[in-house]
Amino acid sequence: MSRKADWYFDFISPFAYFQFKHLHRLPDNIDIHMQPVLLAGLLQHWGQKGPAEIPAKRIQTYQHCQWLAKRLGLPFRAPPAHPFNPLSALRLSMALGNSREVIGTIFDHIWRDGGDTQSEGGFAKLCRKLGVDNPAALIGDPAVKNALRQGTQAAIQRGVYGVPTFAIGTQLFWGFDLTDMLLDYLAHPDLLKTPEMQRLADLPSAASRRT
Repeated sequence: MSRKADWYFDFISPFAYFQFKHLHRLPDNIDIHMQPVLLAGLLQHWGQKGPAEIPAKRIQTYQHCQWLAKRLGLPFRAPPAHPFNPLSALRLSMALGNSREVIGTIFDHIWRDGGDTQSEGGFAKLCRKLGVDNPAALIGDPAVKNALRQGTQAAIQRGVYGVPTFAIGTQLFWGFDLTDMLLDYLAHPDLLKTPEMQRLADLPSAASRRT
């Protein structure tokens, strides 16, 4: 019997690239629905800053990714500038049906080859890889724009606050570093139902930061 998992991602995230490269680790009976979302929309809704918006964290995040890629044995080269506007790439994926092949090509262009998607030339190069002759009409389609907008809003309503995130039922697993926990949960569905896990889920807050 197959089980459904929703995978929320944005091409702006190198950690989404890493997790995409590890999707083969999931059990064969998991039906993965891939949903592009705009990370900026998630951050704005929840009042968060992205890693690249904090100067010291930005540098360490890039260096961590370079180190992690080497450790994982994955080819990795950051794009010419980051953060970048991922809208065109997200809409392109949406317009082409969000197949694993399309998503993989876009991720590889950005994070394996260090390709640009924000400049006209860089985006055109990506489109040629995907066999797209008229990208402006494709990604400019109001239906495509609305689908991405609705997908992001639906993710927010589900409680998604970052990428990459796996959602299985009501459970969310955010970040590449939770991949092993996700696999453990799939193998042991009662993982989060232990008394201590439940106590943590209901843990009260004793202090809050002023905003």
